[in-house]
Amino acid sequence: MTSETANRNSCLLKLLEYTALAMLRSDAITKGIQRSPNRAMLRAVGFRDEDFGKPIIGIANGYSTITPCNIGLNDLTARAEKAALAAGAMPQTFGTITVSDGISMGTEGMKYSLVSREVIADAIETACNGESMDGVLAVGGCDKNMPGAMLAMARMNIPAIFVYGGTIKPGKLGGSDLTVVSAFEAVGQYTAGKIDEERLTAVEKNACPGAGSCGGMFTANTMSSAIEAMGMSLPGSSTMAAEDPEKADSAARSAEVLVAAIASNIRPLDLLTREAFENAIAVIMAVGGSTNAVLHLLAIARTAGVPLSIDDFEAIRQKVPVICDLKPSGRYVTTDLHAAGGIPQVMKLLLDAGLLHGECRTIEGKTIKELLADRPSTPAADQDVIRPLSNPLYAKGHLAILKGNLATEGSVAKISGVKTPVLTGPARVFECEESCLASILAGGIKAGDVVVIRYEGPVGGPGMREMLAPTSAIVGLGLGESVALITDGRFSGGTYGLVVGHVAPEAAVGGTIALVQEGDSITVDAHQLLIQLNVDAAELECRRAGWIRPEPRYRTGVLGKYARLVSSSSLGAVTDQV
Repeated sequence: MTSETANRNSCLLKLLEYTALAMLRSDAITKGIQRSPNRAMLRAVGFRDEDFGKPIIGIANGYSTITPCNIGLNDLTARAEKAALAAGAMPQTFGTITVSDGISMGTEGMKYSLVSREVIADAIETACNGESMDGVLAVGGCDKNMPGAMLAMARMNIPAIFVYGGTIKPGKLGGSDLTVVSAFEAVGQYTAGKIDEERLTAVEKNACPGAGSCGGMFTANTMSSAIEAMGMSLPGSSTMAAEDPEKADSAARSAEVLVAAIASNIRPLDLLTREAFENAIAVIMAVGGSTNAVLHLLAIARTAGVPLSIDDFEAIRQKVPVICDLKPSGRYVTTDLHAAGGIPQVMKLLLDAGLLHGECRTIEGKTIKELLADRPSTPAADQDVIRPLSNPLYAKGHLAILKGNLATEGSVAKISGVKTPVLTGPARVFECEESCLASILAGGIKAGDVVVIRYEGPVGGPGMREMLAPTSAIVGLGLGESVALITDGRFSGGTYGLVVGHVAPEAAVGGTIALVQEGDSITVDAHQLLIQLNVDAAELECRRAGWIRPEPRYRTGVLGKYARLVSSSSLGAVTDQV
């Protein structure tokens, strides 16, 4: 043996000794909170001798006075904390952020909305994993709180449950129910001379009467329904009103269920199966949910390692009818759905029709079939919010996946409430939402036009803003049936009409939407699942050769970082892709 070999072996033995000692020290530290420095820190926040053997539950609290969606979350957190203590756990609360979509809508601030989903997921993962928590209960209200929490739960795979902050109750004006979308549409009505300023002000003052998330089947209520369908929240909890006592009771019960799930080792990836995602998509179609559900479920599935593509939404849409008459295109609000039996009633109808996977498990350890066993097989006769499958509002789901040379990776069209979801017309091209809205309000958009808003995608915006202001203005002007709007951005859950979003590839990465010129013929055909730029291939190749990628709108900060990391909307617009 050479001297060099002997030295190398000696060093290797020393390294193995140090590694073994380090592992022993690490093992001692990670056996709960058994070493004195860890105990000392926890004693300062209320731990006693008998508490060190209890499971530690993180309660991620999205409380904020920024938005009515989240203003009531402290009360729910307090109820969950108290219940967790009583159930034998040690709850540790921490905060996370929110961005109010309704308040930021139509502004530069809306670019931070989808970004906040990633920030929320990162924050929950960081706090829970950083402190080695045994489980997590997330309390959220506004749109991105829910998918953000679900992304974190899927990443960590520790026992977890979601508590929805609850829906807002409808505003009232002249006997009609109002939602936040009513205020946006009133702007278009006022511009068209259909209402006066007094009526506009009255709508604004009465649209949002208190705490809770936007009251129709918009994005927040859509995602809460999807999470319930996947078994990650309690049955019936997704449609409760924020201000009703049952909402706080449900938060307490959720904490008890989480403690039991920790004891039984029920983890998110046990529940978030391919079949569970199919259940969620079926429920979203049945209730007429938001286009944003496509984006968020793709992201959550990817994080959970579940194979799910944008085409799966279309396959399920073909089988599942819309059976709930809910705003934005329908008549009722989410509190009406709750009174009619809520998501459990909808799921029971789908289960009986063979449109749900009944063997999927839930956080309570029961199957969907077991949880729905006592639900009636027909909707109550004294209501018409939920219809039987034999008499649906629409025979097929309302979220159609359109493809063509304008969206080779796909796009999402919301076609509920549209009498004729087919239009071929001249393109009216806008490079951002603001210029489009100005043109609409100035009377620049006519019946038969196809409005194109581009460079609003995940990279180009960045942040994929929602186009509620332009679409609401179009509806308010009475053009909802005669104008199509397509964008590489998103739509609010409150949007309806012939609208196509999530166009991918987006303009900022050279998608065909970047090549559209003013006056080009565009066809949007939901029957044929087609979104087509009617320009010959040779001309498009010539335009593509001359296209210059624009400079990023942001290079630093959160938006700059997001634009560098984010994937295509067809993959869920995730930022932790590999």
